[in-house]
Amino acid sequence: MIRPQTLDFLKELVENNNREWFQENKDRYDDARANVIELAADVINKLHKVDPSVSADLDPKKCVMRIYRDIRFSKNKTPYKNNFGISLPTQGLKPGGVEYYLHIQPGKSFIAGGYWMPEADHLKAIRQEIDYNAEDLKKIIDDEEFIKLFGEFRKQDQLKTTPKGYDADNENIDLLKLKSFVAWHPLKDKEVVRAGAATEIVALCSRIYPMNVFLKNAIA
Repeated sequence: MIRPQTLDFLKELVENNNREWFQENKDRYDDARANVIELAADVINKLHKVDPSVSADLDPKKCVMRIYRDIRFSKNKTPYKNNFGISLPTQGLKPGGVEYYLHIQPGKSFIAGGYWMPEADHLKAIRQEIDYNAEDLKKIIDDEEFIKLFGEFRKQDQLKTTPKGYDADNENIDLLKLKSFVAWHPLKDKEVVRAGAATEIVALCSRIYPMNVFLKNAIA
């Protein structure tokens, strides 16, 4: 679970996003990051039993993303993120592709899974899989419990035009026009700080798992 002190650190970081304050509170950051790594390790251990493609050998330290922002090409010059991100890949040990993602941020935490902004060849393969086997995906995303947990899958960002090679009147055009294929569920602060948080997070991942299998099969 996440300790309240970890959320407190992130809250204060929002108000003091500068290098001087961060250095003065470096010990608090180290403690907060260690807490997030502990949660990541617990989630990995439990998630591997649900989805074996999440390697039991994942290093939780490497799964926790850097808090330092790349400000080279950004108008926002604040040096630090106001959250901890945990990437849990399903294809080897490197982040990206079909994965699960845990976001820890006061008032804005969430668990997600799927494939965010696939590269061109993967996007093409996923669309082809949808064209051939849309019913398999619709059985997952149109399930009443799935919608209750993750909302309407089809309401993600879509192309404004019809993707090349498909007709506008295709019965699955709303799915074919998607740019990403992601399911996400918000987590309240009280949920991430209570005992058993990892178990509850993995339970949500288990509902995302069939969708991830569909996506992985598409790009295999």
